[in-house]
Formats: sequence, C-alpha cells, structure tokens
Amino acid sequence: MLGAVARSRAPVVRLLSPQAAVLMETVRGRKSRTDPKAKSKAGRIKTPPPVDPVEMVVLKERFAEYNLIMRALRMEFKEEMLRKRYEEETGSLAEERAKQEAEEHRSLMAWNEAENLRLRKIRELRVQKETEAAEQKRREITMLRQQELEDYIKEKEKEILQLQEEAKNFITLENLDQRIEEALDNPKNYNFAIDKEGRKVKRTVLQ
Repeated sequence: MLGAVARSRAPVVRLLSPQAAVLMETVRGRKSRTDPKAKSKAGRIKTPPPVDPVEMVVLKERFAEYNLIMRALRMEFKEEMLRKRYEEETGSLAEERAKQEAEEHRSLMAWNEAENLRLRKIRELRVQKETEAAEQKRREITMLRQQELEDYIKEKEKEILQLQEEAKNFITLENLDQRIEEALDNPKNYNFAIDKEGRKVKRTVLQ
C-alpha cells in the first residue's frame, strides 16, 4: 500500500482523509481577458526569434514541392475516381468506345506505315539522284584534271622542243673556234645610252 501511495501524485493527506470530508484541490487556471499583465512581465518586449534566410529559402522550396506533389496526387485520385464512376455509369458504352479506339489506333498505325513507306521511297530516290550527281561531278573533275595534265605535258614538250632548237646554237668544244671567229668578224657594241622612251641616243665607237 505504501508503494501505491508513493506512486500517486495526489497529496498523502487526501488519501488518508475520511471519505465523508469535502476535499478542495487548488487548480491553476488561465487568466481572463480583463486581468492585467503580471508585474514580472511588465517591461518585457516580445521579439520574434531570428530567421535564417538560407533555411527560409529551403523551406519555401520544400513547401512548394510539397504543394505540387499533393496537387498532382489529388488530380490523380480525382481522375481515377471519375473514371471509375464513368465506367460504372456507361458499362457497355465504355467497351464499345474502347473497341472504337482500338480500331482507330490500328487504322492510324496502318496510315503511319504507309506514310513511312512513301517517305522512304522519296528519300531513296533523292539519295540516288544525289549519288548520281556526285558521281557525275567526280567524273567531270577527273576529266578536267586529265585535260589539265595533258595541257601541262604538251606545254612541257613544247618547251623541250624549243630548248632543243636553241641548243643547236649553244657554244660547245666542237664549235668553239668557229664561234670565236664569227664573233671577231661581226663585232657588237653594247656601250650606248638610251633616253626615257628607250631609244638609243649615243653610241661609242669601237677602237
């Protein structure tokens, strides 16, 4: 019994008092609206707790995300509820509509395949034309390069023939004496002056 008395929160006097007596327990209640402020709190100024701006930004983002998720869940549940109600109300009409949608899907898929086939043929034709045009251009470039090479070879052959023709007048050991005699018999004077137009105006006399 003493253990029960020790565990009880009520005063021991109340437990040991006779049952016929009237007990009065003091209870601390709330103040009414007309009661003045307590003297211990007369000069207190209530200041709100400081708010961390980083924490406020994080809380705003999380609150916005929470609202978005809750709105999406509400819409999903509402759509599911409306769909079930509609299926219950329509019954066979829903099955008929599902068949129509399946038939429409098959027809659209067939049209899509036909359109893809048509576009593939157009694409293959375009690629073939581009390939032929590229091959034609390549042949033209090859012919042009071949013509340029032939012209270059002809020009070089012409230069070689010209050099061979000029080589006949070159001074060699065999015709050295003959060329010296020809130079002595036909002297040439290159000591002359020219004017602005390139005309010879003065020539010195050979000694």
